[in-house]
Amino acid sequence: MNQTDFPEVEESQKSETEILLEQIQTELEQARQANQEIQMLFEQSELEVNKLTERNASATGTLQRVQSQFERLPREEIRLAYDTALDAQQRLFVVRGQVEKLQSEKKNLQRQIELLEMIEGFLSDEQFSPRKPQNASATTELLEMLIQAQEAERLRLSRQMHDGPAQALSNLILETEIAMRLFDVNKEEAYQELGSLRDSASNTFQQVRDFIFELRPMMLDDLGLIPTVKKYTSAIGDLSAVPIKFGVTGSERRLEPFLEVMIFRSVQELMRNAINHSQANQIEVQINVDESFVNVIVEDDGTGFDVQNLEEEKGMGLKLIKERVEMASGEFNIDSQVGEGTRVSFKVPDSVLGVSD
Repeated sequence: MNQTDFPEVEESQKSETEILLEQIQTELEQARQANQEIQMLFEQSELEVNKLTERNASATGTLQRVQSQFERLPREEIRLAYDTALDAQQRLFVVRGQVEKLQSEKKNLQRQIELLEMIEGFLSDEQFSPRKPQNASATTELLEMLIQAQEAERLRLSRQMHDGPAQALSNLILETEIAMRLFDVNKEEAYQELGSLRDSASNTFQQVRDFIFELRPMMLDDLGLIPTVKKYTSAIGDLSAVPIKFGVTGSERRLEPFLEVMIFRSVQELMRNAINHSQANQIEVQINVDESFVNVIVEDDGTGFDVQNLEEEKGMGLKLIKERVEMASGEFNIDSQVGEGTRVSFKVPDSVLGVSD
């Protein structure tokens, strides 16, 4: 290869970088447009919630009046009052769920926009050297890992939604029809069926809230990392019946939003691995927030694995955590052996984006 070959190599790499930058810019524009559309839907849904709240209050007042005059009123008027109240409650429940879903999607899109803007700025940087193809290759590989992880998470949640709330809502419709028919036959049984319907609706609502927490815990924005991880470890411990010990040392202060999300998602993935794959009987989560670094340790007594064979393991989540930590100028370590559990630790500076407390 002579000296005249180098400009061709650099031009080829520059072309690949520009193509990647154009793709990022296209994704960024689409995300911004989707964010605007969701914002409009969110505002419309909030207005609908206000209207339905007033309607529900009116229907509840009418129902209370009917209950106080139950023996004197015609059966059709009683049925109409109950139907109206049930319809108002169901509509309010559904629209409130839509508002929470839109709010979660809006926050997810905002995080995606922030990430794309960060990558766009990196690729647009004048100091980004086209003579280092590993930079573009690493960025592309990271994007692929992020997309794969997002799709895997969406698939998992869609299956759980189908088997959980979707099936439960179908049962609610059936129970409502049964209750309506029983009013003409046996009022006592109709009341019992309505009580069962209320309990089913309450359980379904809790399932939906659990899914929203999985997608994006709102308390992460409101209260911060430590309270959110504390609640999450407690909830997962109750659901899985696996004892989880959570400890905090250092200063329990707020961190940068990007860092809080990254750490929470990492802890979430590591705990999920310990419960679902490592068959752990006990898990310990430790977070230390010192003056300049955040240290996280997740340790379990599960089956463990050979760290040398991580590439062959179902380790996309672990590799993605490692990539994120390294992007944040941190350190990532895995200590595991077959039959002896796993200890994952990582350490990141608490001013990754150059924002001080």
